[in-house]
Amino acid sequence: MSINTILFDLDGTLIDTNELIIRSFIHTLEEDYPGKYTRETVLPFIGPSLYETFSSINATKTDQFITKYRQYNHKHHDELVVIFPGVLEGIKQLHAQGFKLAIVTTKISQTALMGLKLTGLDRYFDVLVGLDHVQHEKPHPEPLFKALEQLQSTPDKTLMVGDNSHDIEAGKNAGTKTAAVGWAIKGRSYIESLEPDYILDSMTDLIHIVEQS
Repeated sequence: MSINTILFDLDGTLIDTNELIIRSFIHTLEEDYPGKYTRETVLPFIGPSLYETFSSINATKTDQFITKYRQYNHKHHDELVVIFPGVLEGIKQLHAQGFKLAIVTTKISQTALMGLKLTGLDRYFDVLVGLDHVQHEKPHPEPLFKALEQLQSTPDKTLMVGDNSHDIEAGKNAGTKTAAVGWAIKGRSYIESLEPDYILDSMTDLIHIVEQS
């Protein structure tokens, strides 16, 4: 069955929010845990929801941490977020060719829209499924199923694209094909260990895959 639907993670996949996320985590945790969290040690926090991450650190301060994180994150968003090379052109081409496109993210939709609008991607996505739209976040398949329902598509015609284990596992759990981006901050060996159906070195790779499916 040919692919006509592509679901994208947002952070680390289409837009480079890595620097913003790293700084936001360090800013949030430094006061309570001075010197404990560094650029390297917060890398595992990229991907899961804020609730999952902060509740594992200090369950009694989870909501406080999330509020502090989002305040810093939103304040510095536009100065630190950029789009990955070739992404805008690739998405524009896929949209023009009639592929059904959606964003499926563990961010709340308000924050996701900030990144989409800043980078000019918002006009190409009619469907956005954020953390505030679901009961269960990735790797649970619910967010993917919600996007497919809105797109009137099915898993057998769908490719899930992401940079993290949550994305690839969610795709497998939903029964879609999966693709990991080669520019993931966690590195090539990490994304290979996820065993996606495809690894993308560029948006051109993605276009070739779906055109030939």
